[in-house]
Amino acid sequence: MRIVISLGGSLIVPNKIDYDFLERFEKVILKLKKHHEFIIVTGGGDIARDYIDALHKKSSMSRSLVGIASTKLNALLVANFLGFHHYVPDTANEVKRLLNKNGIVVCGALGYRPNMTSDGTSTDLVRKLRADYFINMTDVKGLYSKDPKKHKDAKFISKIGFDDFLKKANKIKYKSGQHFVLDQFAARMIKKYKIKTIILKDIKDLENCIGNKEFIGTVIY
Repeated sequence: MRIVISLGGSLIVPNKIDYDFLERFEKVILKLKKHHEFIIVTGGGDIARDYIDALHKKSSMSRSLVGIASTKLNALLVANFLGFHHYVPDTANEVKRLLNKNGIVVCGALGYRPNMTSDGTSTDLVRKLRADYFINMTDVKGLYSKDPKKHKDAKFISKIGFDDFLKKANKIKYKSGQHFVLDQFAARMIKKYKIKTIILKDIKDLENCIGNKEFIGTVIY
């Protein structure tokens, strides 16, 4: 089975590099690699947002480009942590070549595209590389009725249809470094191509999800 994982930068570097998370992620991925192929797309997280905020008076393209560079830095960290390749691919063709060689590849955002984050890159790769499904790992356990970090009464949503999810995503005004569970481009892609998508946070839930066991997360279908 071929799986694309969008790995949030907030999990890789919440405030500083989370070595414990990376070690647990490495252990699970290497275990699961025996029966699956993985394309891992890293986000920029708070590092990207810090750089983007520093350019708040500059153009949207300038902010996007510095955000893209941050995703690539995180990709280089994760790729070398896993020990599969020592550089970050810049195109879908390079991703495919490394995937065919190693059965696993790590990348950041693939070039500048307006109004798109690394989540959009992930769903684009699901389509181009004909992956079986898409997992988005972020710093919340799934989709909520509203931001659970700001609202204690936010309700967890375990399942949601493509149409309803796209409506929620479209209510968020896009900005570079945005922090929603998936960007608008990704929401449109998963609806258009009927990509089964799972949003989750914990390593154990990742392992259980791929192993067809019970997990905590949101399924978009």
